[in-house]
Amino acid sequence: MKRKRDFHQVSPAWNVAFNLIAGIFAIMCVFPFLFVVIISFTEEKTLATDGYRIIPKAWSLEAYQYIFKTGDTLLRSYGVTILVTVVGTIVSLLLIALYAYAVSRRSFAYRRFFSLFAIFTMLFSGGMIPTYIVVTQLLGLKDSVWALILPLAVNAFYIMILRTFYITGIPDAIIESGKIDGAGEFRIFTTLVLPLSLPGLATIGLFSTLGYWNDWFNALLYIDDPNKVPLQSMLMRIESSMQFIQQNSANSSISLEILQNMPQDTARMAMVVLATLPIIFAYPFFQRYFVQGLTVGSVKE
Repeated sequence: MKRKRDFHQVSPAWNVAFNLIAGIFAIMCVFPFLFVVIISFTEEKTLATDGYRIIPKAWSLEAYQYIFKTGDTLLRSYGVTILVTVVGTIVSLLLIALYAYAVSRRSFAYRRFFSLFAIFTMLFSGGMIPTYIVVTQLLGLKDSVWALILPLAVNAFYIMILRTFYITGIPDAIIESGKIDGAGEFRIFTTLVLPLSLPGLATIGLFSTLGYWNDWFNALLYIDDPNKVPLQSMLMRIESSMQFIQQNSANSSISLEILQNMPQDTARMAMVVLATLPIIFAYPFFQRYFVQGLTVGSVKE
């Protein structure tokens, strides 16, 4: 009697092929960033003569030395960005989680109104000038770290994502069991809903973290104090000063030798590395919660 073929087993040849395809795809994703890192450590003069090479003819730290000439300013901007990112992500998760849970409950009388209100803010906004007046005059947050946190704290799109997760991923039986035990809405939310919502919260937390880390526009509007300038804004100011020096070199007192030795392309790549490398470490922290999303939300019989 012939043995039936088990379709769940993959032959070694197919296994090797799948691993090769996955490895090639991973290299294609990682290589651009690695190439940027290599260029940032390349000598500026060799870029003009030899172009961009995977293995440069001459290695140099001049790009990083040029950026780190700012001294404590760079470290201070890192501190401001880390503070804004951590506090902003916590505040954003708290507000979005509470709002999304309220509009996901069928027993909430004003569920439809607040859902439409959130969707309306996705389609229409007050504009930059009214927002600036509210933040600087009504709230008085000019030159305050909170001016970098509060404008990005609530995102209607994230509310809709988390609302959908609550509806589809949190069974009504769990909430009903909490009510049978005499728990109130807030206790049900903190003890039952939040532990099961870690994958959804991790997704929103990652989006919020990236938003706060990459934000530079709010600092341009609300921050004049150099001690409160975040990283992205400070790197943009360095690049703007480099462009200003290059464009006005003919009318300035800067010598031609200094201008030629000033890193341009390598300094830009170094800025990308300095701005991107720390946030990469946030992905492994959130990744494990994405895997849990395959198993949470079920009700045990």
